[in-house]
Amino acid sequence: MKLLVTGGAGFIGSNFILYWLNNYPQDKIINLDKLTYAGNLENLKKVEKNSNYTFVKGNICDAEFIEGVIREIDVIVHFAAESHVDRSIREPSDFVMTNVVGTQVLLDAALKNGVKRFHHISTDEVFGSLNLNDSSKFNERTNYNPRSPYSASKASADHLVRVYYYTYNLPITITNCSNNFGSYQFPEKFIPLAITNILENKKVPVYGDGLYIRDWLYVEDHVRAIDLVLEKGKIGETYLIGGMLNNISNIDIVKKILKFMDKDEDYIEFVKDRPGHDRRYSVDWSKIKSELGWQPKYDFEIWLEKTIDWYKENEDWWKKIKTGEYSKYYQEQYGQT
Repeated sequence: MKLLVTGGAGFIGSNFILYWLNNYPQDKIINLDKLTYAGNLENLKKVEKNSNYTFVKGNICDAEFIEGVIREIDVIVHFAAESHVDRSIREPSDFVMTNVVGTQVLLDAALKNGVKRFHHISTDEVFGSLNLNDSSKFNERTNYNPRSPYSASKASADHLVRVYYYTYNLPITITNCSNNFGSYQFPEKFIPLAITNILENKKVPVYGDGLYIRDWLYVEDHVRAIDLVLEKGKIGETYLIGGMLNNISNIDIVKKILKFMDKDEDYIEFVKDRPGHDRRYSVDWSKIKSELGWQPKYDFEIWLEKTIDWYKENEDWWKKIKTGEYSKYYQEQYGQT
């Protein structure tokens, strides 16, 4: 089988490629990535010499380029996206172009070239926000209610993917995942930001009151779920993927990280909240469990500690990132250096 993985130099995409080539060494993967700020080929050093792995630099919005790449592809796994909410608030047009137009270009090419499966990676953020004192969870029937330029662009992409199934019979599946964490995650994201700031003896910025709740999913659990959907998922269906059984707030996560790293809570710095900040996400993943037999394999606290260890052991990787443009962005976003 020959797979095209878009955004394969990013956090989840690179973890997927490493997992896939380890578990399906006979398959061929083309990694298509534009190599924006969050794309990093160092994530894939373990496979860069693998004869079944090919990297191609390019933009998913370039229809002529995509047409040349997609020939003889069996499966597209579409990770490529602008994904950072804060950046979407600052520059929404980039998110519309990549996440909406780029997805439409890929769908057209997949249809034209007879791709056997188009799997679209999406987010639980398309469903909006839940109340803190509410026990409800997102599921596959939850109405869309995006509240940031990022989530609106992903919601638009989800709708387009379904349209190509219903209108053109393109064989698609969609997964909406919760917040991922693990190795190779870009350090402007919440958990690696906290870990690397502490390693640099800097304070950890926490938005607002810190009581925002997210569902956390270890990245390898996520890629295992994608594997199952590709193998056994029903064409045209959506599956939600989450990792938590109990709610945990952002401030409690920071406190856990500080405890694991033997630091006190003086490292916490509350900063001005971001506009339209969703209060709580919670994911009901009973459908993928009952239909495909998937459930999280990794305990949050165990793998949070292992993630901390990874960043401790790979300082060269993240220190190269936390310079230059990132440093400027960080100063503007949090008022820190």
